[in-house]
Amino acid sequence: MYPTISHLLNDLFGIDIPLPIQTFGFWVAIAFVAASYVVVKELKRKEKEGHLSATTSKVIIGKGLTVSEIFSSLITGFFIGFKLIEAVFHYADLVANPQDFILSTRGNLMGGIFIAALSVYLKWTANKKTKLATPKEIEKTVHPYELVGNMTIIAAVSGIIGAKIFHNLENMGEFLADPIGQLMAFSGLTFYGGLIAGAVSVIWYTKKYKINTLHLIDATGPALMLAYGVGRIGCQLSGDGDWGVNNLAAKPDWMSFFPDWMWSYNFPHNVIRSGIPMEDCGAKFWEPYCYQLANPVWPTAFYEVVMCLLIFSFLWAIRKRIRIPGMLFCIYLAMNGVERFFIEKIRVNTKYDILGGITQAEIISFCLVLIGLLGCLILYRNNKKATQ
Repeated sequence: MYPTISHLLNDLFGIDIPLPIQTFGFWVAIAFVAASYVVVKELKRKEKEGHLSATTSKVIIGKGLTVSEIFSSLITGFFIGFKLIEAVFHYADLVANPQDFILSTRGNLMGGIFIAALSVYLKWTANKKTKLATPKEIEKTVHPYELVGNMTIIAAVSGIIGAKIFHNLENMGEFLADPIGQLMAFSGLTFYGGLIAGAVSVIWYTKKYKINTLHLIDATGPALMLAYGVGRIGCQLSGDGDWGVNNLAAKPDWMSFFPDWMWSYNFPHNVIRSGIPMEDCGAKFWEPYCYQLANPVWPTAFYEVVMCLLIFSFLWAIRKRIRIPGMLFCIYLAMNGVERFFIEKIRVNTKYDILGGITQAEIISFCLVLIGLLGCLILYRNNKKATQ
């Protein structure tokens, strides 16, 4: 496993570059970039086909800097300088534990003051070039695809918050034992919590631009599937705990030409340092990630990567053939729910003491399948009535 990108570069290519980038976080970022690219392409296509249209809004140009803009620049600049200069002088501490370093109160006061002043100066200089003697009002045209950057940020922030909330609800015992640690940890994110919170926030944001919700969610369905699959690459490579239950069975003959880790794996050097100490940790750069699971388990994250990319390919292939708005997203919900429901059967998760033991993800995935199928039926019937 590769807890950080530095471990990956060192092990695969022999390149020793200490970088404060965790493997899981790196792949989450790639997942957002990939999803944004797909959504932009779909929104452009839908606008070209006439399903979506640009909106106009009135904006005032040529204004001077406001107090809130100056204050915002000061705060942002101070935080960046406070942490950045400290990181320059204590880079080894940043690399050793980036999240603790960033979330701690340590920093460089003079660096914060300098970057804050520089930030305000640069903003004032840029504003001086566009400032008019008399500010004027103009109409600005906004295309739906131009909002994807904002939608991505909103989805990322609200999604992480939602994922954290759902994870801690599912693991209340661990949260109560260490609430601060659980909230600050980069691991421990529940996908469905992120999906629900992110979807609600993005739909609310796009309402003011009068973007048709059904066409919007159709554009995001394939992208969400792609993002989920790409994100699971980070889970597999880092060993973040999203693995399966013990798998002590011998690898079947039909899988003989596949690597052993595709059948069962003990996740050496996993990022959460779970399991037992390794007898031979290897090179010094692996420390302190010298742990592996006592028994091999199902590599469920890898299975989800394969299944999600296949589902994404299917959704991408049929997207132009489906003419009923909202139908593609309903298909996505149903297929996503089926995939997650069955992977839960071999995945480690907290189970609720109902129906013989069921996980939060199984409950939500069952609901998604139901919503997806009912949604397809309702949309089909409504479209049939409208065309009669």
